[in-house]
Amino acid sequence: MSRQAQPGYRKKFMKPSQTFPLLKLLLILFISPVIFAQEANGGKKTRPNVLFIAIDDQNDWIGYLGGHPMVKTPNIDRLAERGTAFTNAHCQSPLCNSSRTSLMTGLRPSSTGIYGLAPWFRNLPEFKNLVTLPQHLKANGYRTYSTGKIYHGRYGRKGAEFDVLGPGSSVGARPKKKLVTTPFGNHPLVDWGEFPHKDEDKGDWKVASWAVKQLDEKPQEPFFLSVGFFLPHVPCYATKKWFDLYPDDDSVLPKIQRDDRKDTPRFSWYMHWYLPEVRLKFLEESNQWRNLVRSYLASTSFVDSQVGRVLKALKRNGFDKNTIVVLWSDHGWHIGEKLITGKNTLWDDGTRVPLVFAGPGVKGGQVCSKPAELLDIYPTLSDLCGLKQREQLEGHSLLPQLRDASAPRQWPAITTHNHDNHGVRSENWRYIRYADGSEELYDMKKDPNEWNNLAANPSLAAIISTHRKFLPKENRKPAPGSRSRILTWENGKATWQGKEIAPSEPIPGQ
Repeated sequence: MSRQAQPGYRKKFMKPSQTFPLLKLLLILFISPVIFAQEANGGKKTRPNVLFIAIDDQNDWIGYLGGHPMVKTPNIDRLAERGTAFTNAHCQSPLCNSSRTSLMTGLRPSSTGIYGLAPWFRNLPEFKNLVTLPQHLKANGYRTYSTGKIYHGRYGRKGAEFDVLGPGSSVGARPKKKLVTTPFGNHPLVDWGEFPHKDEDKGDWKVASWAVKQLDEKPQEPFFLSVGFFLPHVPCYATKKWFDLYPDDDSVLPKIQRDDRKDTPRFSWYMHWYLPEVRLKFLEESNQWRNLVRSYLASTSFVDSQVGRVLKALKRNGFDKNTIVVLWSDHGWHIGEKLITGKNTLWDDGTRVPLVFAGPGVKGGQVCSKPAELLDIYPTLSDLCGLKQREQLEGHSLLPQLRDASAPRQWPAITTHNHDNHGVRSENWRYIRYADGSEELYDMKKDPNEWNNLAANPSLAAIISTHRKFLPKENRKPAPGSRSRILTWENGKATWQGKEIAPSEPIPGQ
């Protein structure tokens, strides 16, 4: 939809008069409303700044999302209150590298073939010169800053992605040895719990401090400041004061259904076949479920406090009126739901993420339930900043919803994990189709926990057919150099990390 055709555009911005020349009238129609807002705010003709906040592995356990009734995220919730908060936003991939690559390039995983933790997309000749979101802003006069985890790992910290780099992503303070001994190789990152340390020694504190310092030094405008927090990604450690926010009893545990997987295809297990993230069975047998839940909640509240530090610096330095703030997470995270922990799934627990826009061009106090994708951030920021849209973008601008949360939206959110496995999330339904042809369908209004797979119900065939139409037309096989968490299905055989899964092989950890 063109900007001129969007609901409310003419009503809000056109001021016709008999003496107004036609040329000027046309300019009003085509010029970004953001520019008008800036001129009204002191007459300064500059594009809006962008504060771009990423949180790693953050599921819907955020206050405004209601994913956990006890979670305390006051700073994120205040941001949501002054902007437009999306309650039905989803990632393109439930894995760090592929999700972040998709957001920053504007391309779906099925269009790039990037499904695992490698490769870095710049290593693929086809995408070597692809213009990413920060590069698009740079080309239009923005000075770009980055700290913490924006791309996966250390990807994007070399080359031309950003002008100025701060501290990279790190765990920071950690115990001398793991607090929890876990199965599947006792991976060093799969750990959690309370131990004495200083908040100031955490990696995320240092990331926030660097971002605050940049704002205090009054950066050149317009700027793009990307701030990527590591927690609540494992190892999710926190001090006692953060643990004390949450009761040490079973009231903190998420709701589950013991036989939840009875009606899910066996192929759904292949998506997270043999991973370092533990199963619910281990958590219960080792009496660690509550500890992990509280660790995740405590870490979430700590990150919220760091978001608050950055937002306070933005306001203290007078940037809040001319800065678009967008806050997002790369994917969700299970903590017992569907009998697992971790990501790598196509259910809401694996795909649903916080997504908030606030600032110039965004209506405040809105909650939007329309489907949204992380893929939409690139075109949305282009619109809000008054920039020309890049041709490669596969997402759709959320500008209509940022003006009116009830504005119609024709596209669902599509999540892909590995080759030819897709989830389609509309406003009322979730449809999943796996590479072997097996399917799931959930009525998200009646069954928000996705406990009852309705795919075999013949009366819902039309619903399934409607959602199938949105499955990606392009389905590239894994790109050269793909590794880590790669699943393939060829000639009726599933292969996990290069090893074939026998049809009768027991499900690991169950």
